[in-house]
Amino acid sequence: MQLISLQGAQIRQWLDELAALRIRVFREFPYLYDGTLAYERDYLETYAQSDDSLCVLVLDGEQVVGMSTALPLAHEDEAFKRPFVEQGIAVETVCYFGESILLPECRGQGLGVRFFEAREAHARRLPGVRHTAFCAVERPVDHPLRPANYQPLDSFWRKRGYTPKPELYARYEWQDIDALVPDHKTLRFWLKTLD
Repeated sequence: MQLISLQGAQIRQWLDELAALRIRVFREFPYLYDGTLAYERDYLETYAQSDDSLCVLVLDGEQVVGMSTALPLAHEDEAFKRPFVEQGIAVETVCYFGESILLPECRGQGLGVRFFEAREAHARRLPGVRHTAFCAVERPVDHPLRPANYQPLDSFWRKRGYTPKPELYARYEWQDIDALVPDHKTLRFWLKTLD
C-alpha cells in the first residue's frame, strides 16, 4: 500500500474516489451516515480551497482504500469553530483533523498511527498552531445498530495523546441509514496540545 500526501487544490483530482470512500465507510456504526456524492464533493471542496489543508491517501494499486485529512480550524464550517470560540480558544491556534478512514480489510496494519503522525507533522508547520483536535459522534451504548463486536477508538486516541473535552462539542445534522429524515447528532471533541 502506498501513502500520498496532497495539499489544497491537489485533492480535486481525487474528489469522486474520496467522496465514494467516505460514503462507504461512514455507513458503518457509529456514524450510520446515509450520504450523497453531491454533498461529499461539496464537503471535500473545503479542503481543496485551503492551501493549508492536508489529505493523506492510501492506495492499494489504483484503488483509494483510505484517507485522512487536516485543516486549519479557521477554514472549517462555523459549527466546528463555535465550540472553541465559546470556550475562549482561538481558532487560529487549532488544526482540525477531519476523517481518518480505511476500508475494513486495511485496518490493523498501523495506518491509523501513520495518519496521526502525518497530520501532526503538518499541524506543526502551520504558523500559530498550538493544538490539534478532532471530533467523534456520540451514540448510546444500547443503540440498536451497534454491532456486538464494536470497539470504540478511545484507547487508541488516548495513546496518541488526545483527551476528550466534554465542554467542546458540536451539533451537526445528517441522515442515518435507518432514518426517514436528517437529525442533529452530538460530536465530542478530543484535543491535544503540541510540544
